[in-house]
Amino acid sequence: MKNLYTKEKLTEEINQVRKQIGHEELEIHIEDIYYNEKENELWIITQDRPDKSAIIGKGGWVVGKLREKLKINSIHVESYGDYLTKEYKLKLSKKTLDEFNSDLTGIQNLKKILSSKLENIYSFDYNSYFESNVFKESEKTEAVVALSGGVDSSFSLILAKYLGFNPTAVTIDPGTIILPNQYKRNIKKLTDQLNAGHEYIKADYSEIIRESLNGRFHPCGRCSKHTEELINQYAINNDIPIVIFGDMLSTGTQCITPQEKGLYRLNLPASLAVGKQENKSLTQQFDLQSFSGFGCPLLYEVHRKYPYLKKYSIQRILRETRSSALEVGEALDLIWSFYNTKD
Repeated sequence: MKNLYTKEKLTEEINQVRKQIGHEELEIHIEDIYYNEKENELWIITQDRPDKSAIIGKGGWVVGKLREKLKINSIHVESYGDYLTKEYKLKLSKKTLDEFNSDLTGIQNLKKILSSKLENIYSFDYNSYFESNVFKESEKTEAVVALSGGVDSSFSLILAKYLGFNPTAVTIDPGTIILPNQYKRNIKKLTDQLNAGHEYIKADYSEIIRESLNGRFHPCGRCSKHTEELINQYAINNDIPIVIFGDMLSTGTQCITPQEKGLYRLNLPASLAVGKQENKSLTQQFDLQSFSGFGCPLLYEVHRKYPYLKKYSIQRILRETRSSALEVGEALDLIWSFYNTKD
C-alpha cells in the first residue's frame, strides 16, 4: 500500500473537479490517504463527515469525476470519526470473544480475522484476506447459519465457511409470500459453490401472514422471532453449539450471546462491524442475484394496504443507518422504494 498523492495535491484535484461541474471550491480537510496499487483503489480518510460530503458531492458526482480523472478503479471516502467508531466496536467484539471460553475452530479463526481487521482498519478487504489466509475446517459442524438468500445471510454463510465453522445452512420456508423463488435460486447457487450442507424447514406462518394482512401488526418482528426459534431448535436437536444470523446491529458486547440449553447466537457481520458495501464486495464474487428494495412480498403488500405501517420499516432502516451498517444514501434508496419513486 502506498500513497498516490499528497493531501494537498489531492485536495487541489478535488476542488478542480468541483469547479468544473459548477460547485464552489471548499477548504477540505483530509486526515489520511491510502492507495492499493494491486487493486488500483484509493481510500480517502477525511477529518469529519462534512469533508466526506464535499468529496463525494451530490449524487456521488464529484467522486465519480475524480475517479475518472485519476484513472482509478475505485475511490472509497470515509470520515475519520466513522473509523474511530468502527475500531471501538471491533475492540469490544474482540474483548467479548476473548472472554468467550471456547476452543471451536471457527471462533478461534474469527478472533484472527478480527485482529487483522483492527491492524488494517482503513483498507481491510475480505477477498484479499481470504486469498492469503486459508483456514482448516472443523471436522464437526460447529454452526447453523440462518440462510434466507439475501445479502446479509449469504455473507454470513460465506464467512462461516471460510472461517472453518463447517456450517450447515438452514432455510425456514413459510411459502413464496415470504420466501420467493428467486431467493431459493440464490440459496442453491451459493450452497453449491461453497459445498455447504443445506436444509429447508417447512413452517406454518399463516397466523403471522393473516394478521399482518389484516393490519393488526407489522410482520417483521414476529416473523424474525419465529424464524429464530425454529433455527435455535434445529441446532439444539442436532447438538450444534452455535447459531449464526446476519444481524448487523448487535455489535461489540452483543456479538455473541447465550441462548437456551447451552446454545450461543453469533451475529457474524455485527461481530466484524461490517457495512453493506463490505458485505456486497464479498458476496458479489458468487454471482448471486441482487434485489432492490427492502423486505419480502408480504411486507410490500402490507405497505400497500396499510401505508401507516411503513414507518416501522423506516425505523428498521434508520437503526441500521445509525449504527453505520448503512450509508445515508443507501438508506434513502430503501425508503424511496416504499413509494415507487426515486430522483
